[in-house]
Amino acid sequence: MDDKIETTAEAAEAHAMPRCHEVHSDPDQPCIGAAAKALAEKPNENKSPAQWAYERMILYIQNFEKTLDEEHEVAMGFVGGDAGVLRIEGMGYFDPDIVTFYGEDASGARTQLVQHVGQLSVMLRAMPKPAKVAVPNRIGFRLAEDLAKA
Repeated sequence: MDDKIETTAEAAEAHAMPRCHEVHSDPDQPCIGAAAKALAEKPNENKSPAQWAYERMILYIQNFEKTLDEEHEVAMGFVGGDAGVLRIEGMGYFDPDIVTFYGEDASGARTQLVQHVGQLSVMLRAMPKPAKVAVPNRIGFRLAEDLAKA
């Protein structure tokens, strides 16, 4: 036990801060812990469930992209359905509780997933980049840059 004294407000704020913990069999596998700490430093009292989900999905996408080679991009598999795979080209949220993913499916058809945060369950997948594209799209890093501007 330490001698640190917290006010009730400080204790409530600490309880509401997001926490993240990961362990991988490969010690070189990137973890989102440091990025999650940076996210926790921003004021959170006015964030909706949609904004919380959006910001954390960005961290997961960006971290997943760190593991990809130059021939692959991040895609999202729909868990619990037979909707296929979406190559993630954009992401957004609509307060208070909707997260939206934009992209295209494996056949190249434009696709948009509108998901309630209470049902958010996605699987990030590596998908070969289109042959016509010289460098893979790294949407996670663009999303993180936009988040940092906010």
